[in-house]
Amino acid sequence: MGGSQSEREDKVSLELNEEIIQSMEVGMAFRDYNGRISSMDFHKTSSYLVTASDDESIRLYDVATASCLKTINSKKYGVDLVCFTSHPTTVIYSSKNGWDESLRLLSLHDNKYLRYFKGHHDRVVSLSLCSRKECFISGSLDRTVLLWDQRAEKCQGLLRAQGRPATAYDEQGLVFAIAFGGYIRMFDARNYEKGPFDIFSVGGDTSDANVVKFSNDGRLMLLTTMDGHIHVLDSFRGTLLSTYNVKPVSSNSTLEASFSPEGMFVISGSGDGSVYSWSVRSGKEVASWMSTETEPPVIKWAPGRSRNSVINTLAISRRKQLKVTVN
Repeated sequence: MGGSQSEREDKVSLELNEEIIQSMEVGMAFRDYNGRISSMDFHKTSSYLVTASDDESIRLYDVATASCLKTINSKKYGVDLVCFTSHPTTVIYSSKNGWDESLRLLSLHDNKYLRYFKGHHDRVVSLSLCSRKECFISGSLDRTVLLWDQRAEKCQGLLRAQGRPATAYDEQGLVFAIAFGGYIRMFDARNYEKGPFDIFSVGGDTSDANVVKFSNDGRLMLLTTMDGHIHVLDSFRGTLLSTYNVKPVSSNSTLEASFSPEGMFVISGSGDGSVYSWSVRSGKEVASWMSTETEPPVIKWAPGRSRNSVINTLAISRRKQLKVTVN
């Protein structure tokens, strides 16, 4: 983001503020699932949203028209995590069966597998695609992090972790992060073989890492852990800026959190099914949505919507239904 700090704050205040967060309400809901939604992703340049569910389905939505465009079943392999590639109808997803080929490149347009990625030997718990190149990174319970090229079935690099790894590329695709054991390790994507160029502490929280993410402008990053902590850090200096606390999650669940498009707010699920939002600037809670569920919801904020001053779109899954919230 360019301009002075005051200019950036003026721009943000016109796009997204506490009142807008508090006024967001459900604009559409999809309840045709037969299992918990385990993962979802917004495409970066289209209005498409993809979900993965425990009912072994992958579903493609157009949130602009509130319609489900495609439902594809993966009964043989199962489905767990799903991410868009640069193409709006091509995804990479992880399966629940057959770890050796647990990652697959799938065309949703014609339900055709374009490639199988071989390398992991246990469940994939983290998946992040590089937005500028045809690369992606995956972390597994086999305590390995593998680097991939979408055009090759064998991994291009391997890094070992001493615990459950969480992985993420920054928006420019120049840096990626691997979190485990109370630390976030920062790697140069072009020279990762040399090891991390920096290591950030998250204040002694050594519980299993769940997700690590960069804000869209790359200035901030967050890490969630199984103990119910959401840590926000300065991604350049590694300074721990704030920690938000929610109910812990079980070892079979994931505590999902997301930055708003301009990075001024964080929204997160909780082990008791509730959803909370905080201001990054003040560190204060600005909104909450209570629930009687016992599973943490999956949460994704559509990238860039507020930048265009069109609509703020937030997808939240609760058990067997998907809710898309707008203001």
